[in-house]
Amino acid sequence: MSRAQAESVIKNIIREIAQECASKGQAVSETLVAFMVKAVVLDPSNEFNVDRTLTKDDVQKLIKICVERLLDTRSPALDTVKMQVYFDMNYTTRGDFLEEHRRVLEQRLMPVIREITDSRARTREELEGLYRKIVSAVLLRSGLGSPTDIAVVREATAALQSIFPQTELGTFMSLTKRDKERQLVELTNIVTGIRLFNKECGKGGEGIDDLPAILNEAIPATTQNVDAATQRTCHTAFKYTALIEHMMANEMQDGPSLQLLRESMINSRQHEAFLRIILNDVISCAQQVEMFESQLASRMEHLQATVQSKTAVPTAQVYPQFINLSHLWSCFQDEMVLLSVLSNILASLEPFTKGHREVFNDEILDQSLNEIQVLTDEDRLKMSGGAENCVKPSDLNNVEWLFPETTKNFERLVLQYKGYCGWTLVQQNILLIPGNPDIGVMRYQNRHYVFSSKQAAYEFASDPDSYIIMVAECAKKSPELIQLLELHAQFATITPYSQGRDQGKMIEKPITKCDAGIQTEVHPIESNIVKSYEWNEWELRRKAIKLANLRNKVTHSAQTNLSNLRRDNVTQVYLPKESETQTLQSTGTNVPRPQTFLAGIRGGMRKTTVMTKVDLTQDVDQT
Repeated sequence: MSRAQAESVIKNIIREIAQECASKGQAVSETLVAFMVKAVVLDPSNEFNVDRTLTKDDVQKLIKICVERLLDTRSPALDTVKMQVYFDMNYTTRGDFLEEHRRVLEQRLMPVIREITDSRARTREELEGLYRKIVSAVLLRSGLGSPTDIAVVREATAALQSIFPQTELGTFMSLTKRDKERQLVELTNIVTGIRLFNKECGKGGEGIDDLPAILNEAIPATTQNVDAATQRTCHTAFKYTALIEHMMANEMQDGPSLQLLRESMINSRQHEAFLRIILNDVISCAQQVEMFESQLASRMEHLQATVQSKTAVPTAQVYPQFINLSHLWSCFQDEMVLLSVLSNILASLEPFTKGHREVFNDEILDQSLNEIQVLTDEDRLKMSGGAENCVKPSDLNNVEWLFPETTKNFERLVLQYKGYCGWTLVQQNILLIPGNPDIGVMRYQNRHYVFSSKQAAYEFASDPDSYIIMVAECAKKSPELIQLLELHAQFATITPYSQGRDQGKMIEKPITKCDAGIQTEVHPIESNIVKSYEWNEWELRRKAIKLANLRNKVTHSAQTNLSNLRRDNVTQVYLPKESETQTLQSTGTNVPRPQTFLAGIRGGMRKTTVMTKVDLTQDVDQT
């Protein structure tokens, strides 16, 4: 079966399970169904072989088991999985959430902005309507008051007219679409800054909430709620842990179900982990608000010193300050929205813990815990502390051990199994006991493990691979542990819910390796951006009409003799300069003058004339 066919079969199975659950009155999401299908297949007790293709009987068996588990409303394990799915679908990091919030806000403003940028107002009534739309867009983007409140609209209109009167609408209409959008953003920031400054001076601020004061009240209240929920959940988890330890130590067969107790303990521990993530974000909000308040006070003082009692202030000095003030106020709005979302997530997590609270209420737990000591995580850390309980690296040479005294950033180590002891998880049949890093942190295959006791550390370090495999087997029996203990690396088919998230804080690795760097090409792929591209067909129509009109226009020019003399002409040339050249000196040589004597030309006594030629030229050496 090809990959595409396998994916199609899986989608059909998920869809059929969701439809069957819906027909029985239980609505489930496809994300939850997909996770349940993978969890059922991984569970060895169900006897599914992942290496072969599922038969028709296997598919029907898979659907039946998944439907039974999804319809079990009193199962703490199902509540834990639902809680994990909900948290993954609704929680994100601070930066990602704020980016998504701004994107949604811009998307909602897009119809209003499009009406303004695409407007072709010509008459006076149309221009007045366009100006009112600009005021509404400024109010919607700034979030300072409702556009339906007359007092708010009047104040915003007065602030806008002071920087952008209606007489400048003609210039605004001649701009391109992108320039219009940019100018609208700038106008919004300046108007927002003006209204905030007027509110500070007591001259306006209609419809503007005091966000710093609201946040200073909401953040402590939210922190208190999260702390109370965390303490309540931790106390419940401590009771479950103590009861499970007592029942396993005495091999008790009667009493509460061990399986339900384990599932309830996992549910409480997962709830605790999520609450601590939310608490970290709330603390980060408090720090950000404190920083923003100091910046707001300093910028207000600087703005008041700039304006003072002057009747006119240069725009180059005051406009940037108004824009900075607007940006700072938007940060307060972001913190307000973020805190609201965190509060909603906090309230939405509570229903996922009601299942085990109804099964094991306080009365049942207190009755079962009669004369049983309930240890907290702090108590366990104190009991396992001390120099005598520390690991001696010389006893085990096959692994590396890290200690607080010898490792920098020790408290920021990323611990496997979320800091729980892997040995206890295996030996005590899925019992979550937090490890004590002071005993020693085992570094194995670039991962760090902690243990609840010295004995647990020695036994785990003697055969780490076996224990790692056994922890994975425990997770197959209780699939909710995959998310809680972050075992996604050992389960390739289970994708992590919150992959790449830092849980609201930066994680700094311990300094155990040297730094390395790499340099790549800045732009390996050449970008092809057409500057003249326009997606708006109306903008293209406007350009086409403009070009068509230009074809019917002719530019004329003429020049006369008199008009030529009225123009100043300037010509620049290089001035002549004197220059000299030197050539070779002429020389000569004298050579001997050739002289030749001819004798016997006149004839003589002989019958034949014999001419004798005598060369009388002197040699050069003789001259």
